[in-house]
Amino acid sequence: MKDLDFYVPAALLAIGFACRVPGMRRTWRDPLLRTVNALLIVASSVLFFAAPTTIAEVNRITGVPNFSAPLVYSILTAYNAACLVMIINWRGGPPAQARRASVRCLTAYALVIVALFTLFALGDASEERLRDLDTHYANTPFIREMIVLYLVAHSVAGLVTTWLCWKWSVKVHGWLRTGLVLIVAGYLLNLVFDVLKYAAVGARWLGDDLDRLSTNVAPPVASVSALLVAAGFIVPLVGPRLSTSWQSWSTYRKLGPLWRALNTVPTVASGSVRMAWWSSAELRLTYREAGILDGFLSLAPYFDRALHADAKAAAFTAGAGPKRAEAIADAAMVAAALGSRARDPEGAALRTEQLDAPPSIERARDLVPVSQAFRNSPIVEAARRTAARAGSGQS
Repeated sequence: MKDLDFYVPAALLAIGFACRVPGMRRTWRDPLLRTVNALLIVASSVLFFAAPTTIAEVNRITGVPNFSAPLVYSILTAYNAACLVMIINWRGGPPAQARRASVRCLTAYALVIVALFTLFALGDASEERLRDLDTHYANTPFIREMIVLYLVAHSVAGLVTTWLCWKWSVKVHGWLRTGLVLIVAGYLLNLVFDVLKYAAVGARWLGDDLDRLSTNVAPPVASVSALLVAAGFIVPLVGPRLSTSWQSWSTYRKLGPLWRALNTVPTVASGSVRMAWWSSAELRLTYREAGILDGFLSLAPYFDRALHADAKAAAFTAGAGPKRAEAIADAAMVAAALGSRARDPEGAALRTEQLDAPPSIERARDLVPVSQAFRNSPIVEAARRTAARAGSGQS
């Protein structure tokens, strides 16, 4: 079960990275998106290589007891660097300045990684420890310094990132603020992880034993922290797209009643269009809007302006505002025109002087209130019944 504490979040982060792979070719030159991709894969790697089973396997493959220690610490250091570079690029500003800051950050943490391996090579860690290396070797020369170095580098990155993100979060709103709050929460947990490690290592220096804080408590905290930080970086990038898709699907669904009614008209072009199941919500909405507008054009000769005026007046009397009244009048005129079209498909009695669509439904953004009125307005239903009675009287 201890391995699952590492492998499950590692798999989730790897899945997040895999979802971004298809678009990497288009966004590779974007430093922000490139850093997000690096952060996801590095965060996943930290958790994967920190699992006890992976630690034992790496040690076996390399033939060096505890080789996983500097390896995991180095990947964690690279993760810290990726987070800082992400913040640098995310905040914007002059590209040259951001690039210089990124290079300085990467250089500093690269030196830390070199120092970690150097200290490990100088020290003596011949007894393999899969879960408690930090505390077991807390008093071993050079290994002790390696442990302190990775913890200090981790803490500095956590403090700087937390401060920058919190300071920034109070100035922004929406998805960006949500992402920053998640990052702050994740890095606060990172600092909790560091405190637990410091306490356990410090206890060893003082001759006490708080190993359970490092061995049992800190790893789950680190896993949750990595997920929160990764989510914080991803949410502002995918959130707006999800919002747009959700709004498109919502609008698409709301246009359903009007589109289905107009789709009975043979000349509605979209009636013959079959959308692939993988088509985006935006594309589906575009076709549905176009189909409705085409339907209006085909019905325009049957529009009754007098009926439109009467329906609008009735809507005002019922307490509707100007926009709602206009939508109800449009929907009533469409409902009546559909009846007229059904009775006179050849257009023998066209109102040739009314070949234009009403101004309020010439634009797609006005279609939703018309569709909603078409579905549930009693005034529209009354116009529909009146048209049906007129048809029965003529027959």
